[in-house]
Amino acid sequence: MGVVHRDLKPENLLLASKSKGAAVKLADFGLAIEVEGDQQAWFGFAGTPGYLSPEVLRKDPYGKAVDLWACGVILYILLVGYPPFWDEDQHRLYQQIKAGAYDFPSPEWDTVTPEAKDLINKMLTINPAKRITAAEALKHPWISHRSTVASCMHRQETVECLKKFNARRKLKGAILTTMLATRNFSGGKSGSNKKADGVKESSESTNTTIEDEDTRGRKQDIIKVTEQLIEAISNGDFESYTKMCDPAVTAFEPEALGNLVEGLDFHRFYFENLWSKNSKPVHTTILNPHIHLVGDEAACIAYIRVTQYIDANGTPRTAQSEETRVWHRRDGKWQIVHFHRSGSASTLSN
Repeated sequence: MGVVHRDLKPENLLLASKSKGAAVKLADFGLAIEVEGDQQAWFGFAGTPGYLSPEVLRKDPYGKAVDLWACGVILYILLVGYPPFWDEDQHRLYQQIKAGAYDFPSPEWDTVTPEAKDLINKMLTINPAKRITAAEALKHPWISHRSTVASCMHRQETVECLKKFNARRKLKGAILTTMLATRNFSGGKSGSNKKADGVKESSESTNTTIEDEDTRGRKQDIIKVTEQLIEAISNGDFESYTKMCDPAVTAFEPEALGNLVEGLDFHRFYFENLWSKNSKPVHTTILNPHIHLVGDEAACIAYIRVTQYIDANGTPRTAQSEETRVWHRRDGKWQIVHFHRSGSASTLSN
């Protein structure tokens, strides 16, 4: 008998200890199945979207080869810090996977050996019958001759990318938690309030138009409060900033070095020691805002923030960051409950 894990991903790889060369342990066998030899069958749709193999997405019979596909995705991530297949839209993500549409972009892959890329290509072969097996992978030069082929490389950039990748993964979990909590909260007010779940009861054109206008208005409200929050940051106005944040707000940002910070004390330091002392002009622009409304009481906005400022030498500078903020409305007031920012460490950001 053999075992197919079906949910291999970085989160399910653990080290037995902190020592160098520690054994790698597999965790979470909740979706695992037992198979006989090279048995293939349709065992059901299971796994995590970014790590699903083409045959699972096609709903073809499958076997052990699905785990080798997932290992290829994991190896790709470990080498450069981001996944080979990525799209916010799950349908487009699945299309990428089924087509095997990935590459090795510069500059991250410029210093990765051809042997490593070859092993990834063999693992991410669309046809499972032609995909490398676990036994064959162990004999691949990148592994069997790792002392010479996969010699130690300084990959600090990969470490930084991995931190961002992990932060994004945690962010998705935080957003889902917020969505569930909000829905439970909204559901408690009225069990018959279908609108809170985004369900349209009526097909009449007048109702549809009113709902669309209401949705557009609420999205504009989210953009407006986000702009007000950023204005408070740019002006070093901690008092206004705190009024727009939940006291237990959580955040992932470069200054926290990949850690989740909670509360306002972490942000207070930058207001008191950086932004409040900045007397030079600052101009911030929000680009490509995308808003997702969660019922009537919560929303998530993602955008690119471009900040123009004058540095200590009087030279005009521009900084860019990707930001996502989760808003929750309490007593008629919107407050930030979680945010994530990817980009360089603090210039004039929060």
